[in-house]
Amino acid sequence: MQEEGTQPAQLALAVQLPDDETFASFYPGDNAQLITALKNAAIGQGDALLYFWGQGGSGRSHLLHATCAEINASGEAAAYISLDRYRQMSPRMLEGMELLPLVCLDNLDAIAAVPEWERAVFDFFNRRRECPTGSLIVSAISASRKLGLGLPDLASRLDWGVSYQLKPLDDEGKLSALQLRSELRGFKLPIDVGRFLLNRLSRNMSTLLAALDLLDNASFQAKRKLTIPFAKEILGL
Repeated sequence: MQEEGTQPAQLALAVQLPDDETFASFYPGDNAQLITALKNAAIGQGDALLYFWGQGGSGRSHLLHATCAEINASGEAAAYISLDRYRQMSPRMLEGMELLPLVCLDNLDAIAAVPEWERAVFDFFNRRRECPTGSLIVSAISASRKLGLGLPDLASRLDWGVSYQLKPLDDEGKLSALQLRSELRGFKLPIDVGRFLLNRLSRNMSTLLAALDLLDNASFQAKRKLTIPFAKEILGL
């Protein structure tokens, strides 16, 4: 257990997880094996290091948030760090974090060719390996050998554990994901409106889910049914 006021505990407590990004709200598609591995990591039964990659908007951050939420619900501490914000952070924040039960490093590709951060993550990996318990989960936009890391040993560290590709959803899977999100928000998404969104918007899931949330709020405030004409009006399509 960390002493009160130590940096790892402060960082773990500071993590603000989105309420709606849980395993229950993630449509799995062909990613059941990855999701099982993440759930195992959250209960301390997974691999010490898990690396997974997927294209932007595929749900990598959602899954990391979900894993942190799982372990937090059990009363354990977790740290989530999105490395695409490295300019606003100090590499020293990783010091001591290896003692936490779960650490999630998101967007590792963001620090490729940033020497001080590559070295800090490399050193963290080495410290983490010496800990008898705990899970480290890392995500990025591509397979580890394609990240363009300037520190070869860092790339090799990513091969210590298991790795998965987060497989993107096809159009039917995206429609199912939208319907799942609408059900969790307490309304029903008409199939024709869902297909309209797929046909008229970017198929990036982040864009689609943001549009769905906007339509839900607008229809509630206007007390109107969610129809294609209404969607056109609200989204300016």
